[in-house]
Amino acid sequence: MDDKRMEYLVTASEMKECDRNTTEKFGIPSLVLMERAALACADAIIQETAASQTQAVSQRWEAPQAHAPAERKKPRGRRTLIVSGCGNNGGDGFAAGRLLMQEGFPVDFWLVGERSRCSPETEKQISILENYGCTVMEHAPEREYDIIVDAIFGIGLRSAPAGLHEEAVEYINRSGAFVLSVDIPSGVSADSGAVPGCAVRADVTVTFAFLKRGLVLYPGALYAGRVLTVQIGITQESFLGKLPKAFTFRKGICPPLPRRERDGNKGTFGKVLLAAGSCGMAGAAVLSSSAVLRSGAGMVRVLSGEENRMILQTAVPEAMLALYGQDVDGGWNTAAGAFRKAEGWADVIAAGPGLGTGEDAKGLVRLILTETAKPLVLDADGINLLAADRNFLETFCLQRKRESAPPLILTPHPGELSRLTGLDVERVVSDPVSVCREWAAKLNAVLLCKGAATVVLDPSARCYINRSGNSGMATAGSGDVLTGIIAGLLAQGMEPFEAACSGVCLHGLAGDAAAERASEYSISAGKILEALDMVFKKEERQ
Repeated sequence: MDDKRMEYLVTASEMKECDRNTTEKFGIPSLVLMERAALACADAIIQETAASQTQAVSQRWEAPQAHAPAERKKPRGRRTLIVSGCGNNGGDGFAAGRLLMQEGFPVDFWLVGERSRCSPETEKQISILENYGCTVMEHAPEREYDIIVDAIFGIGLRSAPAGLHEEAVEYINRSGAFVLSVDIPSGVSADSGAVPGCAVRADVTVTFAFLKRGLVLYPGALYAGRVLTVQIGITQESFLGKLPKAFTFRKGICPPLPRRERDGNKGTFGKVLLAAGSCGMAGAAVLSSSAVLRSGAGMVRVLSGEENRMILQTAVPEAMLALYGQDVDGGWNTAAGAFRKAEGWADVIAAGPGLGTGEDAKGLVRLILTETAKPLVLDADGINLLAADRNFLETFCLQRKRESAPPLILTPHPGELSRLTGLDVERVVSDPVSVCREWAAKLNAVLLCKGAATVVLDPSARCYINRSGNSGMATAGSGDVLTGIIAGLLAQGMEPFEAACSGVCLHGLAGDAAAERASEYSISAGKILEALDMVFKKEERQ
């Protein structure tokens, strides 16, 4: 992947190792890093306060707008409370409070925990405050504040907040103040984004050096508010060559696309055979085949039932057809025969959108999984049919262990992944990265789990977590469009993991473009499909 397009997503252990390497290997003192972190947090609050005052002045002179969009919370004033734990995250908070105090903010300090348990750096910050005549409180104050800095846990969370820590989190959440979290909201898992108990709901999170996975995955992303990633002196060199497995694409930058040769033709740009659509489900085949073509592939042939002939010819006249069932002349074509006849033509196979789970579909999917050596994208009913026969699934996993196994990408949503893995949906949703990592290795395949933050993993545990897209994309047919995009990129020669990552990001960017045209409420799969044009045009201009 292109380093200029991507940014790493780290776990708590990876971040702690980077921090330690920066101090021990490169010699930057921990207190220096702490001061830089504190300065970044203080600067963020100063900017938010200035913006709030400017907005308040402008609103005095502007007539109120009907149906104006809701603004995110901003500080009402400058009264500030620092809520710090005993670890280094608490030291970051205390230092930030000192810097704010020196800028004229009235600041109070609250240590949540026993002072004897403070890290050396945090104890040093408390001593500095005392030298300035400040008092560090041991209990929750009774006064009101405009700004609260949450520096209780950071990435050091080990279990759900309890006792004094739980009380502190609840105090912050019911305060009504503007909340800035230091590194990650207290109570959110830095690795999975899980919230095992209560967690701080921040308006802004200032995170250091690299994004934490828990700030991108849900529900952690909901608690983080606006996330600012700031450099404090911990750079990529601190990985010492052991780069993180997880990454995302930088916001506002299109993902990698296949190179298009100026002298190419429809054959060189790839041919996709798409097994999709059943009686009453022709729309899935229409959306998916259209997405294949709009993503740059040269040709698509739809393998579907004869009952969909007129719909497909009308809706996607560019597509070729390979149909099974009773034809217009009264003849009969089997699904297996239609597949074997068309399979040799294709560069890539995609199967599943709207295919159904009847006997024809079951036999067709079994045939595709056992006979084709072509790269395959398996979606929707294709995954359901694979999951339904556990004996076949077990045998299929063993066969996939061969080094010669053809490329395979599976694109389930959490319900389909639950059926495939045999795990509860709640388990899948709570930690999709771990589930996909395990089953990508079992299937020797690229496996993604669709969701608000879609994750993609390959057998080596490379992990992509998507940040594009919006709630409007939770609509019928959206996944069919994604399948077509990935198949189209794969047909143009992209490596499977790269095609899946780029396809997911492009799909989300198209959803964002569709929302800009209308709203998240009115997005349909067709609008996502149409918006792909805007996304690819933007890439051409970069």
